[in-house]
Order: sequence, then structure tokens, then C-alpha cells
Amino acid sequence: MDPILKKFPERIETERLYMRTALPGDGKTVHEAISASASELKKWLPFAQNEQSVDEVESGIRKSYAQFIQREDFRIHIYRKEDDVFVGSTGLHRINWDVRKFEIGYWGDVRFRKSGYISEAAAGLTKFAFEHFQANRVEIRCDLRNTNSRRIPEKLGYTLEGILRNDSLSADKKELRDTCVYAKVSI
Repeated sequence: MDPILKKFPERIETERLYMRTALPGDGKTVHEAISASASELKKWLPFAQNEQSVDEVESGIRKSYAQFIQREDFRIHIYRKEDDVFVGSTGLHRINWDVRKFEIGYWGDVRFRKSGYISEAAAGLTKFAFEHFQANRVEIRCDLRNTNSRRIPEKLGYTLEGILRNDSLSADKKELRDTCVYAKVSI
């Protein structure tokens, strides 16, 4: 089946959260979360290196929505069910439809740190990938030094398949970094 014909639900739900695709109009809310979390996000994520305007964030969301429509990448926003508050972003990236392989990425608004929301979202998205898209492989990759990010796949029972040495640059592009590759595979 042509990937563009694959259905994607309006919402993916977990116990406390719902996730939906990033939509045009989300820019202001996401900008506020990025601004509140900038000092932490800058350590690990290239997009956080320079302060962005609301319009720049909105533009990025609209570009990601075009990729969503094409089924090339799924940028997904995370909200609390109880009050519809945005708590972070996740997604299915580096999609290979022939292999049915996906990579989960994530970041959370630091105002909700230690809530378990990002772990819960990653668990829900992992389950979704295997059940909805019959994934053969789901990966989570992160910087070796990012212990908070590493705790998530470890908590969710992913296998650390290896560490790619000098595989990437730090978010600020100033030094080489190692990348941990965690994966779950279908049985």
C-alpha cells in the first residue's frame, strides 16, 4: 500500500495523555514550551540553539504537517487529558515503510519535569507503532551523555543494541558525540 493512503487516528491515548499530530495554529503554545525549556533543550537539540519567534515555530509546524500528509514523518504533540495542556512533543521519524521501521524522538516542557509524561507518551507511541503500523522495528536514539533521555528506553524495555562512537555532533556543533541505539523488534 502506498504510505500516503495509510490512516492515522485523530488521537492516540494513554492513561493520562492524548497525542495528536502537530497542526497549523500550534505555534504559540509550542513556542511558550520551548522558551520555558530553552536552557535544557539547548544541551541536546539543534532546533533549540537559537531563539525562535512564534512565526518561526509555526512555520516549522506547518512544514512538519506537510510531511505528515505525505506520511514521511509524524510530528506529534502531547497533551494532558485532564486540562488539554501541552506537555511536550514526540513523533515517529526516519520512517522506512518497506522495513516498517520507525524512530521515536521526544522532548518535554521542563515545567512538567519528573511527571513521567514523556515516558508514558513514548510507551504509548511504541505500542501504537507495533499495533497500528505493524512495525518490525522501533528505535530510540540519543546522546550517550543525555542520561534523562536514556532512562526512557531503558524503563520501557528497549534493548541497547550499541553505541555509535563519534557518530554525531553536539547540538551546538562544537564536539563529536556518541549515539546510543535502543530498539524493540517484533517477535
